[in-house]
Amino acid sequence: MSIFVDENTKVIYQGLTGSQGRYYGLSNRAYGTNVVGGTNPKKAGTDVDGIPIFASVADAVRETGANASCIFIPAPGVRDAVMEAAEGGVEFIACITEGVPAHDEAWFFNKLKRDFPNVRLLGPNCPGIISPGRCNIGITAGHIAKPGGPVGIVSRSGTLTYQALYELQQQDIGVTTCVGIGGDPVPGTSFIDCLQAFEADPDTKAVMMIGEIGGSAEEEAAEFIKNHMTKPVSAYIAGGTAPAGKKMGHAGAIVSGGKGTAQAKMEALRDAGVRIGLNPTEAGAHMVDIVRSL
Repeated sequence: MSIFVDENTKVIYQGLTGSQGRYYGLSNRAYGTNVVGGTNPKKAGTDVDGIPIFASVADAVRETGANASCIFIPAPGVRDAVMEAAEGGVEFIACITEGVPAHDEAWFFNKLKRDFPNVRLLGPNCPGIISPGRCNIGITAGHIAKPGGPVGIVSRSGTLTYQALYELQQQDIGVTTCVGIGGDPVPGTSFIDCLQAFEADPDTKAVMMIGEIGGSAEEEAAEFIKNHMTKPVSAYIAGGTAPAGKKMGHAGAIVSGGKGTAQAKMEALRDAGVRIGLNPTEAGAHMVDIVRSL
């Protein structure tokens, strides 16, 4: 199985008529994703390489039965785009856009939690999600992901998401689902959300987790793993050499007041029984050992 999306997921692309939306929307369709439409109120009634364009998400859902959306809208419009998707009736929203104001993220995170509890938001500022061989929503290169399980991947870092997939592919190890949750301060989907879903998925036998400095998400994940996970986990925490007080890459990747350090995160995860790699390749090697012992 997979988590959150599969071959039956019907996806619309908010921003399909833009250059990035078009490129990745068509790439996802070529991979096999069931791309059923796009939205642009100024271009409703047209199409992008045969994919119909609708005036709104609600129109697209009504005409196609879409249940997921992928957002390639520029940052200033993301707040409205997220709410349009939720109000339009989709159940899963992947927001790829980076640079979304943290105030907007906090606003729609809480709005969704309060008024649309059945809607899952992934991102913003994330690579998306791929269930290899079934569905690819976002910007992950499908050819580096081997289908067939038994490993689930969850990562804050886009680039390291790709490396995790590649490390496992090189060892002929398949993946059930790989989720890039993004590195912004207020992600719509957390490590714990994904760990909980992987724990419940019968085809996922082990989990590879990629974290980074900043915030407390990894420590919270360690607590969840310690108390609730029965499946083995390997992990890598990026940013071990980052100077305190300097933002590294993601808006959420900053060590402040001695909190959120790579060392503290690794210690918490080790205490939870997680095998820690000092680099992504070593984390992948730990997962190879885990898979071989299953």
